[in-house]
Amino acid sequence: MEAATLVHKGPADQAIPSVQALARWIDANGYTSMGPAREVTLSCPHCGDHAVTELQEPIARRWVRPGHSP
Repeated sequence: MEAATLVHKGPADQAIPSVQALARWIDANGYTSMGPAREVTLSCPHCGDHAVTELQEPIARRWVRPGHSP
């Protein structure tokens, strides 16, 4: 399975704009979400502005009928 990922730098409680950006990318590039997303802490979860979290969303290509736009 494929996943769309994005690295968020900063506090986890300020990750909503990053989550929204990832969702927009998924939609704009012809994919659909395939299950629950997850967040992987890459460094320093208690460091506020220095925290780094990878957002991961399982995806699949949207099926498009030949001759039609997504």
